[in-house]
Amino acid sequence: MGRKQNDAEPGRYATLILLLIAMISCTLVYTLATVAFGPGWGNWSADPLKLTGEIGSGELGVESGECCRGIDNLELWGPAVKWGSDFKFNSSVECCKACKAMCGGNDGPCLCDTWVHCGSKEACGSKFGECWLKKQKDSLAPDRQEAGPTVIWTSGLVYGKGEGIIGLETEYGTMHIKLYPDCAPHSVSYILELLALRHCAGCQFHRAESRGQFWDLQGNHVPHAPFGPPFALIQGTLEAQGTPFRKAPKEACPTIRRGTVAWVGSGPEFFISLARHEEWRREYTAFGSVLPEDMSIAERIAELPTKPEVWNNINISVLEKPVPLVLRRIKMRNGDVRGES
Repeated sequence: MGRKQNDAEPGRYATLILLLIAMISCTLVYTLATVAFGPGWGNWSADPLKLTGEIGSGELGVESGECCRGIDNLELWGPAVKWGSDFKFNSSVECCKACKAMCGGNDGPCLCDTWVHCGSKEACGSKFGECWLKKQKDSLAPDRQEAGPTVIWTSGLVYGKGEGIIGLETEYGTMHIKLYPDCAPHSVSYILELLALRHCAGCQFHRAESRGQFWDLQGNHVPHAPFGPPFALIQGTLEAQGTPFRKAPKEACPTIRRGTVAWVGSGPEFFISLARHEEWRREYTAFGSVLPEDMSIAERIAELPTKPEVWNNINISVLEKPVPLVLRRIKMRNGDVRGES
């Protein structure tokens, strides 16, 4: 005689089926986030990517303009426009927002581009809460007073309209990139160090994949189309020979949009996206974006001759001839962006 089925068993099986479906869904998202940047270029190997469902503070800020991040144990110098002894806030975010409030107009440069805050009651003592707002002589080369574990200050930069734009020069044209120091301050600090070198020997694009038939001209994903390959990006490295690279900490990770410039893992590998990649789940630190009018240059590089390679069992395309790049300073003149030689 057969055993009577337990009434609880159908519910148990249903639970197991739901768990299995959830695991498959997570695996699919993880795969989409990792296949595009698997290890396999030369001696480079990316940090392992992990799936994260949490959205930390500031991750939406790149898109909304509400990031307010700085660098701890750093004091930036410069002429003060607000004296901290008479201007105090409990948090560095409030100090940053006060600087941004002086940078919201469209009729000229920001009155404030630097904020310095003392946020530790124990370390700061009577200076706790002081918020110094400053204006740099050159916001692409901010004046550093001191840095290190004994420095009690947290500092950050703010770039207004037409400011904080650098040139990424290639033989196919110069892409102008707006930097995000308020969302990715450590990453932008490194980029400014490279800019000061006036050379970037070893910096190059080495991978190029077009939008194919999967994304339209605006970078929107075509319904029901695969997510690659091709993955709609150009990828390269930003590590100058003779200049040791410091791993970039994970900072603001927005949805990758067309024009986003972001690190692969902790760098120095980086990419410029040719499309919107919601399937990548806010996994990559974005430190800038290409101005829309210059995306044609990225598209042209993506169409250069390539050869196939396999990274983690995924077909990708690397350039037959890598494209060298150089970082250039950019000035605004009569509303136009122009490079400095």
